[in-house]
Amino acid sequence: MNQLNRILAATDLSAPARHAVERAAIVSKETGATLDLLHVANLAPLERLRQLIGATSADMEQRVLDTARHKLHDLAAALQQRFGVVAGTQAVAGSLLAELAKKAGGLSAGLLVCGAKGESVIRHFALGTTALRVLSTTTCPVLVVKQPPREPYRRILVPVDFSPSTLGAIRHARSIAPHADIVLLHAFDVPFEGHLRYASVDDDTINHYRIVAKQEATQKLHALRDEAGLTPYDSSLVVLHGNPTLRITEQEQERDCDLIVMGKHGENLLEALLIGSVTKQVLAESQGDVLVSV
Repeated sequence: MNQLNRILAATDLSAPARHAVERAAIVSKETGATLDLLHVANLAPLERLRQLIGATSADMEQRVLDTARHKLHDLAAALQQRFGVVAGTQAVAGSLLAELAKKAGGLSAGLLVCGAKGESVIRHFALGTTALRVLSTTTCPVLVVKQPPREPYRRILVPVDFSPSTLGAIRHARSIAPHADIVLLHAFDVPFEGHLRYASVDDDTINHYRIVAKQEATQKLHALRDEAGLTPYDSSLVVLHGNPTLRITEQEQERDCDLIVMGKHGENLLEALLIGSVTKQVLAESQGDVLVSV
């Protein structure tokens, strides 16, 4: 199992972002990982105000950072009181993505936690949203928090496509929720099923191909579970025919999963997001939190 040693939680000090730092605190408490809170102040919107009050850029930056540090201190105190976790705090001014990458690298963070900034933003997955832009640049797993946390994760859904990233996704799932049950899901289509129907192949033949595909996938899923070190007592296997995104969101609800863990597919996550990958669709359609394992 991957050992999680350090968590970096990004916050813009909004209410949705508070859910993210609370989830980070729960993960920190359960895993023993060190927790750091980071606020990156964007001073550009305040430039007009700075001119009106006649302040220098340095003065304005200092005022903003002093206020942010005070709020971060209060937030850290609230986390300690509620969860018994001591969090470090940092407030800096600059580019959000650049500072996140810098701090995550400097701290050797094993997990970056950020809020979804409200359901509407992630559901419409505009490319300008913070969560998706962070996913395109980070080199460590990113946990996108969409729900107010109440307890440690209980049941994790891990969609499986048998790519090289799958095993890493399972291990990351276990590292942030060592006591959760894991559901391994593989959604499959019969190869060239559309072409077969176009060629007027009968339903019985197509159904036979589906049965064979399901049997093969089930065997591979059993082998993957063994390789990941999971057992029938702490995991379950599901093989379903159909659209992956639809099956993932269905199983999230049917099996009462509170976290979905998606592996990174391909060399460039930003490219995958731009072309409408399953990861991007799940970020948009899921009800619960999503961990993107990179």
